[in-house]
Amino acid sequence: MTLTLPAGLTSHATVAASSANLGPGFDSLGLALGLYDEIAVETTDAGLIIEVDGEGAGQVPQTAEHLVVRALHRGLAAGGADAPGLVVRCRNAIPHSRGLGSSAAAVVGGLAAANGLLTQADLEPLSDAQLIQLSSEFEGHPDNAAAAVLGGAVVSWSDTRTTPTTYAAAPLRLHPDIHAFPAIPQVKSSTAETRVLLPDRVSHVDARFNLSRAALLVVALTERPDLLMVATEDVLHQPQRGPAMPASAEYVRLLRRCGVPAVLSGAGPAVLALTTSAELPREAVEFGTANGFTVSDMGVGEAVRWSSGVAVRR
Repeated sequence: MTLTLPAGLTSHATVAASSANLGPGFDSLGLALGLYDEIAVETTDAGLIIEVDGEGAGQVPQTAEHLVVRALHRGLAAGGADAPGLVVRCRNAIPHSRGLGSSAAAVVGGLAAANGLLTQADLEPLSDAQLIQLSSEFEGHPDNAAAAVLGGAVVSWSDTRTTPTTYAAAPLRLHPDIHAFPAIPQVKSSTAETRVLLPDRVSHVDARFNLSRAALLVVALTERPDLLMVATEDVLHQPQRGPAMPASAEYVRLLRRCGVPAVLSGAGPAVLALTTSAELPREAVEFGTANGFTVSDMGVGEAVRWSSGVAVRR
């Protein structure tokens, strides 16, 4: 039985950006970053009003196809409710189409905002496991979505033997000395466009290489950050995507020549440096400035937060 929500219920969600892959952990490893989108929702008797400030304003659809709205309805349906009308206000800080998980944040934020409405109707909110499953179904892979849900660093996985595909994740205790330096360019790219650059098959040699580096990266992220340079090596996706984003590929190479572990952030074109140093080498900073990258020492992102009324909940 589905409960129709009354008008006047309100909800708020705050959700972090994320970086996926982290080099060798293709579609598996992710890291939330301290850059946040905010979503405010109110139920009404009918209709749909969408307001967007910041990133995507004037560009994203103002219809039921808006990703936050789609996720909201999916979350309500999973919780046993629907809303005949909605006002959705989005304040976006996460750059779109840069490899920083903006679509995952939109989906996770919409699902979390649904939780705030469900609790006001005395319905059970979606668990973290459900948030990861539902958001990953939208994304088709769990790395960004799981990082946005759980915050910090995560290992995620999927099981395509089930119908639908099962998605899950576990958090990692990130070493406190690790700093994340995202470098965000002005140019855009899409995951769909860069995935077609990847081969359908890889050799056992390359698979073995990435398996060893992904396993080592878990150790580097949690206990041995001195291993980050070798642990972030990858042969399965970054070399193939590099020609489509030459400035980003060159920035990764320059950072690594300077002794800074660096990778493409997700499918790019943003670059992510993971280091125990509190600052990047001068040469790296100058290259970023000259090539249109905004570089910052960004804290690790927190788990998605949602509230109904005043109290913020997890």
